[in-house]
Amino acid sequence: MGEQRILIAEDDAWMLRMMTIVLERRGFRVEGVTDGETAFARAIEEPPDLIITDALMPQLDGWTLIKRLRENPELALVPVIFVSALSSDDDRMRGFRLGADAYISKPFRFEELDLRVTSALRRARPGGGGELRASRPMLRGDLDQIAVTTVLTLVEQERKTGRRVARRQSGVTIELMVREGRIVQAHRPDRPEVDDRACVQELLAWRGGELEMIQCSVDGADRVAASMTQLLLELAVAADQAAR
Repeated sequence: MGEQRILIAEDDAWMLRMMTIVLERRGFRVEGVTDGETAFARAIEEPPDLIITDALMPQLDGWTLIKRLRENPELALVPVIFVSALSSDDDRMRGFRLGADAYISKPFRFEELDLRVTSALRRARPGGGGELRASRPMLRGDLDQIAVTTVLTLVEQERKTGRRVARRQSGVTIELMVREGRIVQAHRPDRPEVDDRACVQELLAWRGGELEMIQCSVDGADRVAASMTQLLLELAVAADQAAR
């Protein structure tokens, strides 16, 4: 594999310089720009392997930048990491809904940036855990930063249809099929004997890991037969019994 190129959009000159130094020392080819409009133009001219962007920038903010990227067939699958002083759950969710791979809140340790970049590039490689990228992800992100229950509750509220949610932790994958906001099927490819509802409960109990949601057709019966509220209540009861 040749030298990987990272495009950074950051209007803070000091932050841009520091991120560039850190990533160049890791062997990446880095280009820095100070606004989203220039970042998009450079991405069109030479698609990068990964984009790091601030949320608030002149001319074109990071939110609009990633929206344009995801709407462009040539750039839709390029991993994007948000680095922003905006750190609320709503800001993180907005980033992930637009298709960000990670969301890092300022101030941060540059070791964290290095880890997020490595993880995003690994998932983007063929055979690197990015099997679900045959279609453009509708939502993806790092669940160390936002709870899976928050994501699935949002899916239920917005009555999303035809989405597949995949979640990996310690090499384990659980896939959920969602129809009109309701989880109707679930399975673990490595343990097909586990029933659908048990797979959902296992997923809800996890902490950390990765998530991708992509569009796909959802056929077949509702094998979970429970709303998100019911599933969360069952999880709470199980946790209470285990604590006794």
